[in-house]
Amino acid sequence: MQLYLIRHGIAADRGADYPDDRQRPLTAVGVARMRLEADALAALGVAFNHIITSPIVRARQTADIVAAGGTSSALTLAPPPVTESEALAFEGTPDDVRHVLAGHPAAASIALIGHEPNIGELAAALTGARSPLRFKKGAVCRIDLVGHRRGMEGELRWFLTPRMLRALGRSTGD
Repeated sequence: MQLYLIRHGIAADRGADYPDDRQRPLTAVGVARMRLEADALAALGVAFNHIITSPIVRARQTADIVAAGGTSSALTLAPPPVTESEALAFEGTPDDVRHVLAGHPAAASIALIGHEPNIGELAAALTGARSPLRFKKGAVCRIDLVGHRRGMEGELRWFLTPRMLRALGRSTGD
Protein backbone atom coordinates (compact mmCIF):
# COMPACT_ATOMS: atom_id res chain seq x y z
CA MET A 1 0.00 0.00 0.00
CA GLN A 2 1.19 3.49 -0.81
CA LEU A 3 0.43 5.75 2.12
CA TYR A 4 0.58 9.53 1.76
CA LEU A 5 0.79 11.55 4.96
CA ILE A 6 -0.33 15.16 4.53
CA ARG A 7 -0.38 17.94 7.08
CA HIS A 8 -3.30 20.33 6.73
CA GLY A 9 -2.82 23.75 5.10
CA ILE A 10 -2.43 27.16 6.72
CA ALA A 11 -5.31 27.87 9.09
CA ALA A 12 -6.75 30.91 10.83
CA ASP A 13 -4.94 31.99 13.97
CA ARG A 14 -6.06 30.88 17.39
CA GLY A 15 -7.92 33.55 19.28
CA ALA A 16 -11.28 35.11 20.03
CA ASP A 17 -12.63 34.39 16.53
CA TYR A 18 -12.09 30.65 17.05
CA PRO A 19 -12.26 29.78 20.76
CA ASP A 20 -12.71 26.11 19.74
CA ASP A 21 -9.42 25.11 18.08
CA ARG A 22 -11.22 22.32 16.21
CA GLN A 23 -13.21 24.94 14.26
CA ARG A 24 -10.32 26.96 12.81
CA PRO A 25 -10.65 26.94 8.99
CA LEU A 26 -8.02 27.27 6.29
CA THR A 27 -7.18 30.84 5.34
CA ALA A 28 -7.57 32.07 1.76
CA VAL A 29 -3.80 31.68 1.40
CA GLY A 30 -4.03 28.18 2.86
CA VAL A 31 -6.71 27.20 0.33
CA ALA A 32 -4.75 28.65 -2.62
CA ARG A 33 -1.54 26.92 -1.57
CA MET A 34 -3.24 23.57 -1.01
CA ARG A 35 -4.76 23.79 -4.50
CA LEU A 36 -1.28 24.25 -5.97
CA GLU A 37 -0.02 21.34 -3.91
CA ALA A 38 -2.90 19.16 -5.11
CA ASP A 39 -1.95 20.14 -8.68
CA ALA A 40 1.61 19.00 -7.94
CA LEU A 41 0.40 15.63 -6.65
CA ALA A 42 -1.62 15.18 -9.84
CA ALA A 43 1.44 16.11 -11.94
CA LEU A 44 3.40 13.42 -10.08
CA GLY A 45 0.74 10.88 -11.02
CA VAL A 46 -0.46 10.46 -7.45
CA ALA A 47 -4.02 9.16 -7.16
CA PHE A 48 -5.81 7.88 -4.09
CA ASN A 49 -8.27 5.05 -3.57
CA HIS A 50 -9.35 6.71 -0.35
CA ILE A 51 -8.65 9.80 1.74
CA ILE A 52 -8.96 9.59 5.51
CA THR A 53 -8.86 12.85 7.42
CA SER A 54 -9.02 14.25 10.88
CA PRO A 55 -12.54 15.61 11.47
CA ILE A 56 -11.08 18.97 12.54
CA VAL A 57 -12.23 21.69 10.11
CA ARG A 58 -8.86 22.66 8.61
CA ALA A 59 -7.93 19.03 7.95
CA ARG A 60 -11.31 18.25 6.39
CA GLN A 61 -11.00 21.31 4.13
CA THR A 62 -7.53 20.15 3.09
CA ALA A 63 -8.92 16.68 2.32
CA ASP A 64 -11.67 18.15 0.16
CA ILE A 65 -9.12 20.18 -1.84
CA VAL A 66 -6.87 17.15 -2.35
CA ALA A 67 -9.85 15.00 -3.36
CA ALA A 68 -10.97 17.60 -5.91
CA GLY A 69 -7.53 17.66 -7.52
CA GLY A 70 -6.56 21.26 -6.77
CA THR A 71 -7.12 23.86 -9.48
CA SER A 72 -7.05 21.40 -12.35
CA SER A 73 -10.33 21.26 -14.23
CA ALA A 74 -9.11 18.28 -16.25
CA LEU A 75 -9.85 15.77 -13.50
CA THR A 76 -10.96 12.71 -15.44
CA LEU A 77 -11.50 10.31 -12.56
CA ALA A 78 -14.18 10.53 -9.92
CA PRO A 79 -12.76 11.99 -6.71
CA PRO A 80 -11.81 9.41 -4.10
CA PRO A 81 -14.07 8.95 -1.10
CA VAL A 82 -13.18 11.04 1.94
CA THR A 83 -13.93 9.81 5.44
CA GLU A 84 -13.19 11.28 8.83
CA SER A 85 -11.44 9.49 11.66
CA GLU A 86 -10.69 10.61 15.21
CA ALA A 87 -7.52 8.49 14.90
CA LEU A 88 -6.06 11.44 12.94
CA ALA A 89 -7.24 14.11 15.40
CA PHE A 90 -5.20 15.41 18.32
CA GLU A 91 -5.65 12.40 20.61
CA GLY A 92 -5.03 9.76 17.93
CA THR A 93 -2.07 7.41 18.17
CA PRO A 94 -0.12 5.47 15.55
CA ASP A 95 -1.85 2.28 16.76
CA ASP A 96 -5.25 3.94 16.24
CA VAL A 97 -4.24 4.79 12.67
CA ARG A 98 -2.95 1.26 12.03
CA HIS A 99 -6.35 -0.04 13.13
CA VAL A 100 -8.09 2.31 10.65
CA LEU A 101 -5.75 1.27 7.82
CA ALA A 102 -6.41 -2.39 8.53
CA GLY A 103 -9.99 -1.69 7.48
CA HIS A 104 -8.78 -0.92 3.94
CA PRO A 105 -6.78 -4.03 2.98
CA ALA A 106 -7.52 -3.75 -0.75
CA ALA A 107 -6.54 -0.09 -1.11
CA ALA A 108 -3.41 0.49 -3.16
CA SER A 109 -3.10 4.18 -2.23
CA ILE A 110 -4.46 6.06 0.78
CA ALA A 111 -3.95 9.66 1.88
CA LEU A 112 -4.07 10.48 5.58
CA ILE A 113 -4.56 14.12 6.52
CA GLY A 114 -3.77 15.27 10.02
CA HIS A 115 -1.91 17.54 12.40
CA GLU A 116 1.48 17.99 14.01
CA PRO A 117 2.94 16.51 16.06
CA ASN A 118 0.78 13.43 15.39
CA ILE A 119 1.47 13.10 11.64
CA GLY A 120 5.24 13.29 12.22
CA GLU A 121 5.03 10.76 15.03
CA LEU A 122 3.01 8.45 12.77
CA ALA A 123 5.64 8.72 10.02
CA ALA A 124 8.35 7.80 12.53
CA ALA A 125 6.36 4.88 13.93
CA LEU A 126 5.70 3.47 10.46
CA THR A 127 9.28 3.81 9.23
CA GLY A 128 11.18 3.02 12.41
CA ALA A 129 12.71 6.49 12.64
CA ARG A 130 14.16 7.46 16.01
CA SER A 131 12.39 10.81 16.11
CA PRO A 132 9.28 12.28 14.49
CA LEU A 133 9.49 13.73 11.01
CA ARG A 134 8.72 17.47 11.01
CA PHE A 135 5.85 18.39 8.70
CA LYS A 136 5.31 21.99 7.71
CA LYS A 137 1.73 22.91 6.87
CA GLY A 138 0.97 21.27 3.53
CA ALA A 139 3.98 18.89 3.52
CA VAL A 140 3.47 15.43 2.01
CA CYS A 141 5.40 12.20 2.35
CA ARG A 142 4.93 8.82 0.76
CA ILE A 143 5.50 5.68 2.77
CA ASP A 144 5.15 2.25 1.19
CA LEU A 145 3.62 -0.17 3.70
CA VAL A 146 3.76 -3.93 4.05
CA GLY A 147 2.04 -6.02 6.71
CA HIS A 148 -1.13 -5.49 8.68
CA ARG A 149 -2.11 -3.71 11.90
CA ARG A 150 0.68 -3.75 14.51
CA GLY A 151 3.12 -5.42 12.13
CA MET A 152 2.87 -2.65 9.53
CA GLU A 153 6.29 -1.61 8.39
CA GLY A 154 6.98 1.18 6.00
CA GLU A 155 9.69 2.58 3.80
CA LEU A 156 9.89 6.33 3.31
CA ARG A 157 9.90 6.83 -0.47
CA TRP A 158 9.85 10.63 -0.57
CA PHE A 159 9.09 13.71 1.48
CA LEU A 160 8.21 17.01 -0.22
CA THR A 161 8.04 20.38 1.46
CA PRO A 162 5.13 22.73 0.73
CA ARG A 163 7.46 25.07 -1.18
CA MET A 164 8.61 22.24 -3.47
CA LEU A 165 5.04 21.15 -4.09
CA ARG A 166 3.84 24.68 -4.89
CA ALA A 167 6.70 25.21 -7.34
CA LEU A 168 5.77 21.99 -9.10
CA GLY A 169 2.08 22.95 -8.98
CA ARG A 170 2.81 26.32 -10.61
CA SER A 171 4.87 24.69 -13.36
CA THR A 172 1.99 22.40 -14.31
CA GLY A 173 -0.20 25.41 -15.09
CA ASP A 174 2.17 26.77 -17.76
